[in-house]
Amino acid sequence: MTELIRLNKRMAELGLCSRREADDWIGKGWVKVNGEVAVLGKPVSPMDRIEVDKLARGQQDKQVTILLHKPMGYVSGQAEDGHTPAINLIEARHQWRDDRSTIRFVPRQRMGLAPAGRLDIDSVGLLVLTQDGRVARQLIGEDSQVEKEYLVRVQYGKLAAGEQQTDVQSLFPADQLARLCHGLHLDGQALKPAVVDWQNPEQLRFVLKEGRKRQIRRMCEQVGLTVVGLKRVRIGRVKLGQLPVGQWRYLAPGEVF
Repeated sequence: MTELIRLNKRMAELGLCSRREADDWIGKGWVKVNGEVAVLGKPVSPMDRIEVDKLARGQQDKQVTILLHKPMGYVSGQAEDGHTPAINLIEARHQWRDDRSTIRFVPRQRMGLAPAGRLDIDSVGLLVLTQDGRVARQLIGEDSQVEKEYLVRVQYGKLAAGEQQTDVQSLFPADQLARLCHGLHLDGQALKPAVVDWQNPEQLRFVLKEGRKRQIRRMCEQVGLTVVGLKRVRIGRVKLGQLPVGQWRYLAPGEVF
């Protein structure tokens, strides 16, 4: 017997939109199943034919995705503990002057703009803010395989006040580097294999396909490392590049993660 699932979940699986968008479209009468206008919560099978009205497609075409070089001290999501949310930087005066997009910024674009993946308040680098549920699902969905690359400055072991290490690489055991790549657990669950290697004597490169809360910092703690600087430089095929700190640009047409 073919298993039935909710229509919004099926639409998300097909990459048509996010579940929230699907519910919105269904509520507006923009979705048909086997030629009939669908209702919220409708169960469907993989054999059912799903059609989406061109009005929904038009709405999607107007959605924007923004790439921000998040500075330290900003939170990725909603304001918390008195800290400023990163979305406050999405203003015309902070748009990168080298942004080659033809999209014209208007304040209403901030409506529905949400982070697709987070950066800690004390981390910097590439942060994606999007109105497009397809982008969000690609980057942070349960089955996401998109790589995220980070440059991480570290210190090893307990240091005296004011002490600095200039060659952490020579001090750090090779078997512990191997554990960073595969073998660690967080919150009782095994982490997916990662790529971790030295970029210079004080800096590691991490390439992950998951994003648990403060994951890199917690991974480092388990092997005796302390993170003193963390910067995300790539998400999938999109790089931070020369985007200045505190400035943003649009995801360009044809640019994909």
